[in-house]
Amino acid sequence: MAGPIRRRDAARVLLLDERDRLLLFHGFDPARPTLTWWFTPGGGVRPREQPREAALRELAEETGLTGIELGPQVAVDLAEFSYAGQDYRQHQVFYLARTGPGEVHLDASGSEPEERPQLAEARWWTLDELRATTEQVYPVRLAELLGRLLNEGPPVAPVTL
Repeated sequence: MAGPIRRRDAARVLLLDERDRLLLFHGFDPARPTLTWWFTPGGGVRPREQPREAALRELAEETGLTGIELGPQVAVDLAEFSYAGQDYRQHQVFYLARTGPGEVHLDASGSEPEERPQLAEARWWTLDELRATTEQVYPVRLAELLGRLLNEGPPVAPVTL
């Protein structure tokens, strides 16, 4: 990375539906629109906000889903990336959560206007689809983590990705 690095804390949600499918958004870098990837709901932790609160707030803003019971923190990660010409070093935590039965209708209208293009495409992924895809998915070890969560349940202590 070149230039100043912006440090940021983030909270993300591994949201599973009743069929154990994981919700991911399809994003891109505005500075390089052909560079795309899939990512979990979540975002930056605001000053004086706890990560768990940030995860729930971001989930509601990005999906329109409220009343989701956030489960345990299951993973931590340090992500280094460039976005819109800015370099970031982001410490992020991941929480596990589930939706109730029935079809989920997502609504990103509560998100910031500059974020909405990143949230325009969402889909539910099975573990097999995550393992087989050639598309970029972040965090990189997401399929491995999901497999572990589905087979063993949440870890006693968060795993490091």
